[in-house]
Amino acid sequence: MNPHLSQLHPYPFEKLATLKQGITPPADKAHIALSIGEPKHATPHFIQEALLRHLHGLTQYPTTKGLPELRQAIADWTCRRFGIPTGGVDAETQVLPVNGTREALFSLVQAVIDPAEKPVVIMPNPFYQIYEGAALLAGAEPYYLNTVEADGYLPDFDSVPEAIWQRCQLMFICSPGNPTGTVLTPADHLKLLAFAEKYDFVIASDECYTELYDDEAHPPQGLLQSAYQAGITDFKRCVIFQSLSKRSNAPGLRSGFVAGDAEVLKQYFKYRTYHGCPMPVPTQHASIAAWNDEEHVKHNRQLYRDKFSAFIEILQDVCETSRPPASFYTWLKTPISDTEFARELFAQQNITVLPGSYLSRESGGINPGANHVRIALVAPIEECVEAAQRIKAFLNENKP
Repeated sequence: MNPHLSQLHPYPFEKLATLKQGITPPADKAHIALSIGEPKHATPHFIQEALLRHLHGLTQYPTTKGLPELRQAIADWTCRRFGIPTGGVDAETQVLPVNGTREALFSLVQAVIDPAEKPVVIMPNPFYQIYEGAALLAGAEPYYLNTVEADGYLPDFDSVPEAIWQRCQLMFICSPGNPTGTVLTPADHLKLLAFAEKYDFVIASDECYTELYDDEAHPPQGLLQSAYQAGITDFKRCVIFQSLSKRSNAPGLRSGFVAGDAEVLKQYFKYRTYHGCPMPVPTQHASIAAWNDEEHVKHNRQLYRDKFSAFIEILQDVCETSRPPASFYTWLKTPISDTEFARELFAQQNITVLPGSYLSRESGGINPGANHVRIALVAPIEECVEAAQRIKAFLNENKP
């Protein structure tokens, strides 16, 4: 067996299941699940219809590269969304459709990392656990870059030691952040681009939450957008990951894309031809429909805004809670340990949230996820309001 498998940590939801084991929550309270970032809004009807209309495509083997029409739709959307001139993203060489960002985040690392060079993969801490697993299975050492309240839950690139930069082959960034909802600025991107040029590593920017933002007039900036504005029009060392799961409420479609540096994607394409995971043709046609429409995305954003407004209004007088600039997560500080908070909230109120320490590792003497819980406002607004009321009651009844 691959010896690196023994280095993998249990997945956060395995730990959560163990934490809840043996607890019987109150039967008079319906369970409210706020732990998993799985959108619960309806998948738009026109996306479903596009899928159904093209079911005859099941008779075809899909190609790894995907339909030219899909790659063009993705390239056009990327240009529109991130202020890049039409044609600034080449559909032929700078775009690859993938079966969701989870699969792509993992597989890109396997293609990029040279394990013979004692490589390091830098990642924010807390983080999406795929980053760590991908690094370990590629034979790299993870470096956990803490994102703490004192820094606005943003990574401090200047704190990374020189020796780590010298060994870095790939760096993950996640903006908007999971679990914090924080957004990197263009200045942050420029600083990181300078480090990437100096030390010659790939930036892997997980941007699957960019379309869920609070201020309609100020959408989050993407890495390719910052690179293009800085004159890096070939997006050298830059790769972004996008998905229809959150944007279009289609997590089961398993559709996303990777875009950026043509040379990186050329090698990644070679890897994927052996990896054997092309996107089914009906899924590709449904994806074309989704990337070509923005009205359903605007409606989706408003649904989340309404939930944040209602949730925060109920809780603001009993705990520190604020509206993140993007994503659908609340990164709530807990008055007791995060694991105890999550366990007792389930035991007393039948609500499941995720302990923050399950999303991070101890680094620099601290676990930056400790004393936080991640709350995903994915349930219908009525359930989110009910959850906020129960959390408020729980906090009032369990004051330290």
